[in-house]
Amino acid sequence: MNQRLFQAYVMVDWSAASKPATGADSIWIGVLKRNVRFQMAFESHNPPTRAEAEKLLNSILDDLKRKGERALVGFDFPFGFPRGTAAALKLEGAPWRALLDFIAKETKDKPDNTNNRFQVGAKMNRLMTGEAFPFWGAPARDAQTMLSVKRVRDHGPGDLPEFRLCEDATKGTSSLWKLYYQGSVGGQALVGLPVIKRLRDARAVKLWPFETGWKPLASADLDGVEAVFAEIYPSMYAGKPGPGTVKDEAQVRAVCERFHALDEKFQLAALFGPAKDDPSRDIVEREEGWILGTQV
Repeated sequence: MNQRLFQAYVMVDWSAASKPATGADSIWIGVLKRNVRFQMAFESHNPPTRAEAEKLLNSILDDLKRKGERALVGFDFPFGFPRGTAAALKLEGAPWRALLDFIAKETKDKPDNTNNRFQVGAKMNRLMTGEAFPFWGAPARDAQTMLSVKRVRDHGPGDLPEFRLCEDATKGTSSLWKLYYQGSVGGQALVGLPVIKRLRDARAVKLWPFETGWKPLASADLDGVEAVFAEIYPSMYAGKPGPGTVKDEAQVRAVCERFHALDEKFQLAALFGPAKDDPSRDIVEREEGWILGTQV
């Protein structure tokens, strides 16, 4: 029997900003859920800090839980690192979980958005390679021996990969090793993963594909699950800003509406797995993760 997987869709455009910010290039949270008339309605939020965004996400998830409505929650930063990263850091256990725990422990992010992401990147460089590589990118004042303002060199055959497998398969993505400048998903991941860990640990959430498998999902797979967290890449969905609307807001709306439309047609479930069985399954499920909507 065909069933919709979710009753609500929450899409998050994240930011690594070091001070409170609103408008373009700040945090936008789009929510598509049933209103009091049981019609699907969209609302957007633009919290100025990550602390306020986390509080808001908890409130949204609590409200959906009370209603018994399961949510698909998308975040636009990597949940996993390129293959070999956990081993280079000498972390034990499942690589995705070991890195999540490591980053949550190392990252300090204050209520005013002041954070130590550059220090964390420098420490990881020191532990992994003993040089200012593979993480790169910082304002001049934050540059140090183990983290340079610009990229120091290209990735060679013996280095950790510059891109994850899903980034190789997705047009236009940036490398996680980029900590600063436009499209610095690395900085977003370092200040975003601790939030994901806290949200996940506090409720019945599954992180895709690590805790669900990289496979098409069925409703039965999600019994007792309040939400599935997935990595998204909003630029894949052409959200055109209307008058007075910023691009980020239009994009989270477009992603919410796209996933809802697919779910209505019972086509969303297939996106949680590869188009055909893939030899990279173990890498994707244990370490790197995947971008929802990217097909190989």
